Amino acid sequence: MNAEPVTVADISDLRRRLGRFAMAFADCFSRKPTHGHFRTYMEGQTSSLQRKSIEPMALNAGVPPRTLQEFLGLSVWDHTKMRERVRDLVLSRHPGDAPIALIDETSFPKKGDKTACVQRQYCGATGKKDNCVVTINLGYAVPDFHALLDFDVYLPEAAWADDPERRKEAGIPDELQFRTQNQIALDLVRRAQENGAGFKYLTADERYGSDSKFRGGVAALGITYVVEVSRTIYGWTKQPRFEVPKRIGTNGRPLTKPRLAPEARAFRRIDELWKRGGPSWQGYHVKDTEKGPVVWEARATRFWPSHDGGSLEECWLVVARHVMTGELKYFLSNASADTPIEKLLHVAFTRAEIEQLFEAAKGEIGLDHFEVRQYRSLVRHLTVSLASLLFLQEETTRLRKKLLVEHLPSQSSDRGAA
Repeated sequence: MNAEPVTVADISDLRRRLGRFAMAFADCFSRKPTHGHFRTYMEGQTSSLQRKSIEPMALNAGVPPRTLQEFLGLSVWDHTKMRERVRDLVLSRHPGDAPIALIDETSFPKKGDKTACVQRQYCGATGKKDNCVVTINLGYAVPDFHALLDFDVYLPEAAWADDPERRKEAGIPDELQFRTQNQIALDLVRRAQENGAGFKYLTADERYGSDSKFRGGVAALGITYVVEVSRTIYGWTKQPRFEVPKRIGTNGRPLTKPRLAPEARAFRRIDELWKRGGPSWQGYHVKDTEKGPVVWEARATRFWPSHDGGSLEECWLVVARHVMTGELKYFLSNASADTPIEKLLHVAFTRAEIEQLFEAAKGEIGLDHFEVRQYRSLVRHLTVSLASLLFLQEETTRLRKKLLVEHLPSQSSDRGAA
């Protein structure tokens, strides 16, 4: 049975479908004209314009640029409710038995020092330390769909959080306080989980995965993490034993703090565990791409990470090696001991989905094309972009399914071929 091809009518129908999609956010606005500006902004972001900043989008729609500037900065509407609505739409329309939370940051290079939250810091977009704004993002992945679910803008501590005059000039709310990027990430996951996300797994790169507090916070939410970690993490492949010394210290007080037993003190760095032998490498088919299947080899063991003179709870250590390039990645997971390694690798490499979402958001809807300076305008641009990206993802998925052709040869054609 053949699926119907995508037609010109399908493409021209997108404007009507966008209008219907925009109605899901009508209660975020107290006035119809403001809701109309929201739709104009979304139409601009999902259009074929090369530059999707306010001026070209406004001129393309035949409205004064000041209209969209005021929409982001001065108009009365609830962008927090809009962000929550995006989350609720994703969860209700694309449920899954074992959703995966994806954590990653993205950056926006900016000139000058007036844009809210900008500072010189590592910028992934340029691959070096640069002047940029950084957001921490939460993605959502189920087998047949993935989307950006939430975000927060990173507020640098010294450059912004501790500078009252600069905060006031950029309109940064008084209640917004400094949080590390890892704290923001954990808050995003917690907020989503408390509102029905139902995440079973989480994956993130080593910025987050190497932080034991982050891993512990994720585990406390009832989520199984599979996170990349730095190769410099130390630990044991056999459970270390601790003993309470009975002798008296030099200050005359008993040494009561538990210490490692002598035979357990030789903990090692994870990239030095198996210089001679160790678990055998096994090949795993991670995913298929346009260039062909992606295959990694992996070796795994139960592991006890070292922490503050002691040991953290038992977990999985998985070392993965790309069969073509030899690239090595190290993962820790709190999954149960009977969890298949193939499942852990599937979760770990699902993180690539959020990178594809960033690529689509920047390349297709102009996520990084904002030219605003005020904090509220920035957050509103990013929030509308969440909605525009969700519309883009849903329509792309719908049209892709329409293009799929299922080849089911009939019995008559089989006989004819014979």
